[in-house]
This record gives sequence, C-alpha cells and structure tokens, in this order.
Amino acid sequence: MGTQLQFRDVTLGYDRHPAVHHLTGEVSEGALLALVGPNGAGKSTLFRGIVGILKPLSGTIDRGGLDTRDIAYLPQTADIDRTFPISVFDFVGTGLWRKTGLFGGFDKADQGRIIAALASVGLNGFENRTIGTLSGGQMQRMLFARVLVQDARVIVLDEPFNAIDAKTSADLIALVRHWHAEKRTVLAALHDMDMVRMNFPETLLLARSPVAWGATASILTADNLLAARHMCEAFDDAAAPCCVEKNSARAA
Repeated sequence: MGTQLQFRDVTLGYDRHPAVHHLTGEVSEGALLALVGPNGAGKSTLFRGIVGILKPLSGTIDRGGLDTRDIAYLPQTADIDRTFPISVFDFVGTGLWRKTGLFGGFDKADQGRIIAALASVGLNGFENRTIGTLSGGQMQRMLFARVLVQDARVIVLDEPFNAIDAKTSADLIALVRHWHAEKRTVLAALHDMDMVRMNFPETLLLARSPVAWGATASILTADNLLAARHMCEAFDDAAAPCCVEKNSARAA
C-alpha cells in the first residue's frame, strides 16, 4: 500500500489565524485512522483542509493523485440545514453529483444505488420523508448512505457517532469496518476513547498542534491525553497570525 495523504508542515486556519499548526505526517492507503483531541483541538479544521474546503495557510496536503471531489465527506450533523425542504432520497442522491451534475436527474441505475444505500443503513421506506422529520440517529444513517453512493477511495467522517443511540452506533461502526476491509482509507474524528481503542488501529492526537501519531495503544496514554488538554487550554484564539515554532508529533 502506498501513501494516500501526506501533510508537509501544514498550518490551517481562518483569516490567517491558525487553528492547526505545523502538521507533518502521512496516511497510508487503506488506513483506518482516528483523529482525537479536546474540543477546539482543530479536528474539523483539519478535515476541511483534507477535503479542500479550506486551503492551508502554509505547507501542502498531497492527496495521492485524488481530486478533492473523489473524497467522501460526512460533516457534523450540526452543519446540515435540517429546514431545507429536500427528501431523504434526493439528499442521498447528492452523493452522485459528480456523475449527474448539480441539476441532473437520476437514471434507473442511480435510483437503484440510492435505494440500496438506504437499505444498507436501515432506512428502507424513508425515501420520501423530508430530512427535517428525521431523528438524530436517522439523520446520521442518511449521511452514511450518501457516503455509500459516492463509492470513494477516501472517506472522512467528522464526529459520526455523536448523540446517537447504541444500536445506530453499532450498525454504523460495522459499515466503517466494511469500508476498511475493502481497503478504503477512512479517517474519523471521535470522542469515545473506548470506541477508538476497539476499532481504530491508528490514531492522531491533535491539540491545535500534533501531540502524537501512531499505533492507537501507544498514543492514547494518560500522559499524552493530559498534554493535549493542557495545550488546548493554553491556546489563545486571539493570537496574531501564525508565528509559532514547529511542533512535530511525538514518536509513538
């Protein structure tokens, strides 16, 4: 397996104020990587950089020849406008926009893929429901169905298991394992350390700067987690544009 993503001294932020500092490292093709860290650690910012929503303030992100359109991205549920009048079927179908175009219709094959994806996540019969009628768990299942129809080699999941029931979590983590078995590259931002330890062989611990990156058992130590918390608590959101020294991840 080759390298799927490579970060070369990447700093990401907003209005030139950094939120992720000097990240260097690589994600192998077919990796199953957890991204963990305290609230405000820069996890969502890093993911926005990976999928091309946010350009680096400095450094580069090499996506191994993939266009950003070839990366499936599941944002946090809070980023979805649930008041938008769109059906579950059509929302999942937005995962096919590279093929259909923004205003293209679905042929029979497309319709079959959407229905199969909904069945795979346990949403049979929800096709005509509007997204605003869904519970939190149903919303998350729908987002996973949209990822399924994209059939992407790289999958980026931002807090995919927050505020959902145990049954939904179990069903969706099984889907993540299936993607990993298919040799897809999967990155997920998570808060549940037990879930990370049980399911993700590799972890990046982030606290605005990288704290540690490597085998999960070596990364999720009490010392590393405490260091990450202290680093985030010490960070000044009002600081001037980036002028900090480089801080590379500790060796695992």
